[in-house]
Amino acid sequence: MPRPALPSRSARLPRLAVTLPTDTTWAGVRRVALRAALTAVAVPVATGLAIMAGERLRRHRHPLDAPFPTAPPTDAQVGRTTTTVYTSGHDLYDAMLEAIRGAKHHVFLETFIWKADEVGQAFKQALADAAARGVAVYVVYDGFANLVVPPSFFRFPRAVHVLRFPVLRPGILWGGIRYSGRDHRKLLVVDDEVGFVGGYNLGDLYAAHWRDTHLRLEGPAVWELRNSFVDFWNRWRRPRLPVLQDVGSPSWLPQLRAARNAPSDLVFPIRGIYLDAIDRATSHVHITQAYFIPDREILAALLAAARRGVDVRVLVPERSNHVVADWLARGHYATLLRGGVRIFLYQGAMIHAKTATIDGRWSTVGTANIDRLSLTGNYEINLEIVDRDVARTLEDVFAMDLGNARELTLAAWERRPAFQKVGERLVAPLGPLL
Repeated sequence: MPRPALPSRSARLPRLAVTLPTDTTWAGVRRVALRAALTAVAVPVATGLAIMAGERLRRHRHPLDAPFPTAPPTDAQVGRTTTTVYTSGHDLYDAMLEAIRGAKHHVFLETFIWKADEVGQAFKQALADAAARGVAVYVVYDGFANLVVPPSFFRFPRAVHVLRFPVLRPGILWGGIRYSGRDHRKLLVVDDEVGFVGGYNLGDLYAAHWRDTHLRLEGPAVWELRNSFVDFWNRWRRPRLPVLQDVGSPSWLPQLRAARNAPSDLVFPIRGIYLDAIDRATSHVHITQAYFIPDREILAALLAAARRGVDVRVLVPERSNHVVADWLARGHYATLLRGGVRIFLYQGAMIHAKTATIDGRWSTVGTANIDRLSLTGNYEINLEIVDRDVARTLEDVFAMDLGNARELTLAAWERRPAFQKVGERLVAPLGPLL
């Protein structure tokens, strides 16, 4: 008897209707994805521009020019190095110019912003005069930060060696952090005997209308600043500029050290010294910041300190010169306040200091803000000091500044208008840029 014929393999399998996407379908997907991406970028950017426009109108009516308290320069001895804390731009500039005018061997000046105003001209003339009497003068300034300054201002006599840190560098568009950082440092070294470092840029505005903090060193620890300048100069100098020699240091001062961020080497120790110091806190943490946009780890460290009973206080400007940074900072306020961190808002003027003191023992003064640009982006330098006298001075400065600030409470913050809450969320994606 013949066997029945089996259906073919293809006949035994269920037929599946598979529709391959056409070119038109893929084009539609790409269009939707592109629109979504553009919207994700456009919304925070548009929000930021609107905030900036509103602040510009507000500043025209209510400028940040209110008077504020300052303290006289205060000395402390750290080993064989004398430190002096400055809170007045006039006092600081007088001391810096006196050092330059008394220079005998060399002057190293590095700054982020250098205005072509009365203060800026005084520094330029002092450097030119020093070079004319045979002092070796080396100057570094950031090209991007000074785009609005007339280029003619930075034309020095041939005897002055000038390094303009370039706006554009090879690899800046595709090379990541190594090629994107700005030179945000502000330091001066004279004859390896006197050095200055801190938040002050050079200009009339900073002398009179910004509350900032700078530190002067006299003694062996000046090497910390010299070494930082020499390394940066030799890394970025052009062939026509001379090489600076690294002289080494016979003195070690472990309680006063410089932490230097160097994006080209992917070295960012300043963030580490903050995290280590906050983790050690048992009594109090006092932080003053111009732009306070903490990352996840620093935020967690501050909250952990508050949970274990540490009195954590953060002083920031109620209004700064970068309004978008203010709004990004405000996105963290609710978390900080609910976690027991106290926030104080400086009134009527810009506070630009980058300082902290912990438990009456540890302090830092320098150029780095607690934000992404400073901690993992720019060239920065902060001094880390373990000394009770320096800490006491900075605690007194902090108390003085609190006298010109108001405390922000959680209840008051939660009552802010709804449009502010929406704006904070919309602008939040810009956080990684600042």
